[in-house]
Amino acid sequence: MDGTGFEDFVSREQPALLRLAVLLAGDRGHAEDLVQTALLKSYRHWGRITRSGEPTAYVRRVLVTTHTSWRRRLSTTEQVVETLPDRAAPSALEDDEELRTALRALPPRMRTAVVLRYYADLSEQQTADAMGCSASTVNTQTARGLQRLRAALTPAELAGVEEGA
Repeated sequence: MDGTGFEDFVSREQPALLRLAVLLAGDRGHAEDLVQTALLKSYRHWGRITRSGEPTAYVRRVLVTTHTSWRRRLSTTEQVVETLPDRAAPSALEDDEELRTALRALPPRMRTAVVLRYYADLSEQQTADAMGCSASTVNTQTARGLQRLRAALTPAELAGVEEGA
């Protein structure tokens, strides 16, 4: 296995994967674990992955499917607690907390579609490949997700989002 190719990939793509994971997971600590797990899973098959082309799409798909499987597992093991645990210090990714809060309010599959389409700037087909569904499902999920985001955000926040687009 060629470790240098993997190391180059990680140093080049890890920041983008982390930003994507933060938006999917809604929590930086969970996102860091998610990226680390996705990279570990990808490293095991690195030779095969790189032979088939650019590995970014493959690793992104691993990230999304890992997030989905963690979410399913957590939904059956979550426990209600009286007090919230300490939270990590805010990071630069938390500049627009209102938008992130609105994204977290979306159902996980809808949030994944919106984040991959509009944050990661993937096409409908690339998003469908990453999510393991059809392009029409992605289209439906993103349309509904954007509708919910528009309803949740005030006009001032929408202006800021539209200016950045």
